[in-house]
Amino acid sequence: MKTSDFYYDLPKELIAQDPLADRASSRLLHLDRKTGEVKDDIFRNIGSYLKSGDVLVINNTKVIPARLLGTKEETGAGIEFLLLTRKTDTDWEVLVKPGRKVKSGTIVSFGEGLLKAEVLKKMDEGRHIVRFLFDGIFEEILDQLGEMPLPPYIHHKLQDKNRYQTVYAKHDGSAAAPTAGLHFTPELMKELEDKGVVFAPVTLHVGLGTFRPVKVDNVQEHHMHSEYFVVPEETAEIVNRAKREGRRVLCVGTTSCRTVESASEDDGTLKATSGWTDIFIYPGYRFKVMDGLITNFHLPESTLVMLVAAFCGKENILHAYEYAVTQKYRFFSFGDAMLIE
Repeated sequence: MKTSDFYYDLPKELIAQDPLADRASSRLLHLDRKTGEVKDDIFRNIGSYLKSGDVLVINNTKVIPARLLGTKEETGAGIEFLLLTRKTDTDWEVLVKPGRKVKSGTIVSFGEGLLKAEVLKKMDEGRHIVRFLFDGIFEEILDQLGEMPLPPYIHHKLQDKNRYQTVYAKHDGSAAAPTAGLHFTPELMKELEDKGVVFAPVTLHVGLGTFRPVKVDNVQEHHMHSEYFVVPEETAEIVNRAKREGRRVLCVGTTSCRTVESASEDDGTLKATSGWTDIFIYPGYRFKVMDGLITNFHLPESTLVMLVAAFCGKENILHAYEYAVTQKYRFFSFGDAMLIE
């Protein structure tokens, strides 16, 4: 299976640069994974495809302002940190740009010295372990100095930080938003709950594993970086009860999918647990929990396209993407949504 098998042609003008004023006004492409048929709709109408008793698994991670712009104390050269994983109260795994010449012992200053960092250890692919030096509360300093870590294909400045958060974001820790959830509003969630749809939260802190590009020709040779996840007891009970009663479990986003598939037994029983996952889902994978998926449109040749192809078939997803291009859907993080069932 080749990475190039998951390529599709996308005009740059279809990459959404800004969020819509109304989250739920995004377009919705419905894909029948059995027939491959597609249908155009609006996201606020998603309730018409859902039934009382359906479970929607949502990822309630919260994006932190993980992008820090600073300077090397020794040379004054500009440097950028992207916070990936917290190791201790002061130590983080970060992505450094440019990282090739950064050595252990390098001191980086942010906000005219309000925050400093010492590079402790160089790892692979631009990642480093650093120790932050500060007076006060780290989270408050980060909120003051940090920027939201928008993907590199978004070139516009985000006017409102909250628009790169889901309305149900709760637990700090992500370097990127679980973007399928950006379409929900409190009003739409209440409407769905009134219909009998059940929301079941999990947490997966989105890091390098989710958005790292595939650089190998052979899909099976790609390695995912680990990301931390939590499945609460209540969510496990909700999902397991639904599966026993023959009700559907739909995941809002690929991160919710990867979480429940990582935490489930071979018989589909979801465990209440926490830990690290490097699960990589591509065609040939047998889904144990997920019956439907709400997702955005993903980058060509990405692990996310591969996951979606595993669920609905490579031909179906590439055909749906080609259709979305012709209909000028908006792509990627601030773009439109798909419902696959």
